Amino acid sequence: MKKEIVLKMEGIHKSFPGVKALDGASLNAYKGRVMALMGENGAGKSTLMKIMTGIYTKDAGTVSYQGNEVQFKGTKDSQEAGIAIIHQELNLIGHMSITENIFLGRELTNRFGKIDWALMHKESREILDLLNVVDSEKTLIKDLTIGKMQMIEIAKALSQNAKLIVMDEPTDALTDKETESLFRVIKDLTYEGKSIIYISHRLKEIPIICDDITVLRDGKFISEAEVKDIDENYIIKSMVGRTLDEQFPNVVVTPGAEVLKVENLSGKYVENTSFTLRKGEILGIAGLMGAGRSELVKTIYGYYKKSSGKVFIDGKEVNINSPKCGVNSGIAYVSEDRKGDGLILGLSVKENMTLSSLKSFSRKLGLNKKLENNLVTEYIEKFHVKTPSENAIIKNLSGGNQQKVAIAKALLTNPKILILDEPTRGVDVGAKKEIYDVINDLKMKGLSIIMISSEMPEVMGLSDRIMVVHENRVSGLLLKDEFTQEKIMRYAIGVE
Repeated sequence: MKKEIVLKMEGIHKSFPGVKALDGASLNAYKGRVMALMGENGAGKSTLMKIMTGIYTKDAGTVSYQGNEVQFKGTKDSQEAGIAIIHQELNLIGHMSITENIFLGRELTNRFGKIDWALMHKESREILDLLNVVDSEKTLIKDLTIGKMQMIEIAKALSQNAKLIVMDEPTDALTDKETESLFRVIKDLTYEGKSIIYISHRLKEIPIICDDITVLRDGKFISEAEVKDIDENYIIKSMVGRTLDEQFPNVVVTPGAEVLKVENLSGKYVENTSFTLRKGEILGIAGLMGAGRSELVKTIYGYYKKSSGKVFIDGKEVNINSPKCGVNSGIAYVSEDRKGDGLILGLSVKENMTLSSLKSFSRKLGLNKKLENNLVTEYIEKFHVKTPSENAIIKNLSGGNQQKVAIAKALLTNPKILILDEPTRGVDVGAKKEIYDVINDLKMKGLSIIMISSEMPEVMGLSDRIMVVHENRVSGLLLKDEFTQEKIMRYAIGVE
């Protein structure tokens, strides 16, 4: 059966000062089908979507929607034409309710011109039920988890009754149950004849939910195929221009002396936890979302206060009661939320990289700019950070390159212990490999690393030992030769 084209973008070019973002990119979306849009961070996916919805103006090429060439003047224009986009970055107002956010700018009114709250609450409830969101439609956004906020972004798009819906990394913050609900809704939408453009770094999702796939690389169109005709290796090779035969190289390092010892640590989010970490070792922390993984390391780091227990670094007891104290004790923490906690998006690459270590560049007459510049240049080269210059604003870099800067920022504090919380979240497959190489290089140089990851292959591939957390407690500790997904999952759900 011939596929009906709803959207056709051909030969799209777009340049910004010093950057050619799109170089002849093309994309089709078909009625009643899900088109995966794949590519490394920086491949041009978001730029292409912003041109489609009228946020950016293209330099060259054509955009046709429902058979007519179009040039939308902004998102209001494209929304009125039946196009909705669910952005990766949350665009919600915290002090307003779920209903208010869903209908913001499109409030429903009664025949007297007054806002019809009863109707808006009713329609909100119907959409929330579709998505299996049990929270009241009157709940304030600020009282929701990040995953539920993402579901409200999806609800906003569904409320517009759009013909074409763009989903940009929609499952990034969702639980497995929320993801299942979303996939069910996507299938229902395609049965109704809606078209979906689905952007994701999670390769495993593509055969489950997508019908077609388009791959971009360096702003160029690489290929379009039906998902049933390809495999994961095809996607990876198309995205990065090479095969990734060994994604998790097993670097064997004989661990050295004990660097960190945690004894019976308890606090608001931690219960009676004990473990050790040695020089040149990667200790992986696994567990389900909400198990207390991040809260554990944040208690060690001083972000949360401990109520009892002891922490030793290099054999000496330390009392860490603030992140500043954690840094001074030799611990560096790279947050899972690099944009919220790890980086200041309006500052440059250099300013972000040296922010936590300015003291080491300080002299009586001010900063030693030469030393600062030399170290920043060294890390940009060592970590292969793709940036026009060290003075480029960090929000303009891809997610993978932002993450490399966040890791470099932590390393410039000269830590003994590096904590990496979801180090490759929202990072494409090519940049993941580069970050894995960085982590292994640090391990070989003797750094002690704690790594939290929700991706089972990642935590198993890089770790020397895995500590599993369940309900704020350590439920299991596995050595390398004991790693299996089944064992980790049994500890994670508390049945081992």
